[in-house]
Amino acid sequence: MHLASRRTPKSTVGICLYPQNNFAHSLGLEAALTQPPAQVWKTPYLSEDGEALSHCVPLVGNAEVRLAKAAPVALYDGALDPVWLAAYTTPRHEKMVARHLEAREVEYLLPLYKSIRRWKNGLKVEVEFPLFPNYVFVRTAQRMSARLLEVPGVLSFAGSPRVPAAISDSEIEWLRSELSLRRYAPHPFLVVGSKVRIASGPLTGVSGVLIRTKSGLRVVLSVDLIRQSVAVEVGADEIEPCRT
Repeated sequence: MHLASRRTPKSTVGICLYPQNNFAHSLGLEAALTQPPAQVWKTPYLSEDGEALSHCVPLVGNAEVRLAKAAPVALYDGALDPVWLAAYTTPRHEKMVARHLEAREVEYLLPLYKSIRRWKNGLKVEVEFPLFPNYVFVRTAQRMSARLLEVPGVLSFAGSPRVPAAISDSEIEWLRSELSLRRYAPHPFLVVGSKVRIASGPLTGVSGVLIRTKSGLRVVLSVDLIRQSVAVEVGADEIEPCRT
């Protein structure tokens, strides 16, 4: 197999509860506690730059006590990690898209297979075709995928319109490194059938649907996200039934 590789918030008012004994004593505010205190949570207080400050301001008599503002907590965003996505392309533009991705130094995978074609003059030639028509696999962060829509020929990504779906690394791995060791060809996507597991060889552990062709047995391996399949030639001693 050949692989072409900010807004200001509205003010709100609410009750702010705090211990009155030790807290007031430490501030010398015992006299102020003879009457019910006015306890108000006011947000937002604005800084000199007009930004809202997130802190509680308890009012006891005429005293105002400002509590320390909590430090912000940075949250991890997994959407920034690079993952494999399936880019849907204009028909018969997969190789052109691959060239543009390479020029932009974007990691991609375009599995190709060879097929014999006969021209009108009777000449037979070997031609390379995309194994999965209209798809090129790219490795990028999901939140950055919109930038790749600027690549000529890229129409969309498989999955949600807002967040593309990621393809597992294991699926990409067997497409990238194992198919070249066997004979293979495109195959219609299968949903039902006798499911088997490859028990030996480079594709050990991979599951698919067993079919029989004129030349022997093949296991149809499917990429569910893009609903595409490939039939890989196997020997009867290399497969076993899948345990359910």
